[in-house]
Amino acid sequence: MTKTKTVLVTGAGSGFGKGASIALAARGHNVIASTETDAQAVALSAEAPELVVERIDITGSDIDKVTEWDIDVLINNAGMGQTGPMADVPMDRVRKIFEVNVFGTLAITQRVLAGMIAKGAGRVIVMSSVGGLDSFPTFGPYCMSKHALEGMGKAMRAELAPQGIDVCMINPGPHNTGFNDAMAETMWEWFDDNSLQAPNKAMFTAVREAATTDQMDPMVVVDKLVELTEAEVTSEHNIVPPEGGVDELTEVSGQSD
Repeated sequence: MTKTKTVLVTGAGSGFGKGASIALAARGHNVIASTETDAQAVALSAEAPELVVERIDITGSDIDKVTEWDIDVLINNAGMGQTGPMADVPMDRVRKIFEVNVFGTLAITQRVLAGMIAKGAGRVIVMSSVGGLDSFPTFGPYCMSKHALEGMGKAMRAELAPQGIDVCMINPGPHNTGFNDAMAETMWEWFDDNSLQAPNKAMFTAVREAATTDQMDPMVVVDKLVELTEAEVTSEHNIVPPEGGVDELTEVSGQSD
């Protein structure tokens, strides 16, 4: 029988985070599901009253509340997306995605690790991406942030193992949560015919179409998050699906072998 664990899931208002929170609670775990906004928290509480729902913006001071909880597993799912060619992407947008995906993730992880280190046990699951292992045209800003998380996670895995804490990455391909669709549109909020990369507009349009077409069932990622939460040991990387699921994207962008 699986031991009951207290699991903190960030970014649980939608997508993988919401699915994993509900699935883990159904298996008897004590789940603290955090959302970025109050509206998300109200909606999730109404939909899944078995969860303890907390509003936590990982870029704000309310992350300090996690020090009050005895957390066995932290699932770092909260994040944002940004697309656009590197020659044009506004720097404020690059800074914002790093503030959330990298600095916010590290900040809340540090708070949780204080308790894990004190008791000599715990697990941190970092939501990376196949984009943390590779990169694709227009997805450079997002992939940059996930590459940074890879550096963080790999270092932590080695550093924390002697203190009884396991750290691993999960690397999903394109799954149909709505996240990829929203991210694919972000560059078109500012990219226009005056942009340096405007001559490549046709390629960027094709990449957007490829990234949002025939996406995979997100439940396979939810199932993997449950598996990683309950596993005795983990692998450093956990690619879902194992082949990555980005063949069409690499072909459209001209990166296929």
